[in-house]
Amino acid sequence: MNGVHDMGGMQGMGPIVYEENEPVFHSDWEGRVYALTRVLRAGGGKWNIDAGRHELELLPPAEYLRMSYYERWVARLPIQVLKTGFATQAEIQSGTPAPGSTKTTPQLTAEMVPAMIVRRASTRRDARVSPRFKVGQRVRARNIHPSGHTRLPRYARGKLGAVVQDRGVFVFPDTNAHFLGEKPQHLYSVRFAARELWGEQASPRDSVYIDMWDDYLERA
Repeated sequence: MNGVHDMGGMQGMGPIVYEENEPVFHSDWEGRVYALTRVLRAGGGKWNIDAGRHELELLPPAEYLRMSYYERWVARLPIQVLKTGFATQAEIQSGTPAPGSTKTTPQLTAEMVPAMIVRRASTRRDARVSPRFKVGQRVRARNIHPSGHTRLPRYARGKLGAVVQDRGVFVFPDTNAHFLGEKPQHLYSVRFAARELWGEQASPRDSVYIDMWDDYLERA
């Protein structure tokens, strides 16, 4: 969907400040929010990474821009808990389960965490899906503006590029975010010349490589 969260290519957002020796988490609460989110995502298919990303897109624009990265995660967390049915609004506010509520067995236990951190979660799928494009082929990013979630950046829509790598078959985020099925398809690394994206003021030597699914592309 179009919104302030799609910040690629936007101007006026200030410089990108590099933090030397940046820690994984700046505060303990950030680590706890990350852990809670991973536990919730492991809740038996009731949530997924794409649904979580879309929930961030639904935050009020002014709040989204004001918040830090993990502050957005904090704002999203109770919404996820409610939508997955793990707790009610009253339970979230009180911090205690309602009388007679069913106790859920965690899908993720402490013993499972070390292996999970090493393995990471992957959306790659071993599915027999024919690729629509091949390496070296000229393609155009589709000029679409879906009201739901998409990973197709606005600044690349309608632009010409070339496929440089077929990364394999992956879950399609646009449907997965709304629990409409994984719709696995090929994911490509597509090279766009900087001048194709930004105009003549860009360096002729620069390029941008964007990962794009089959449904984001059309033949040039």
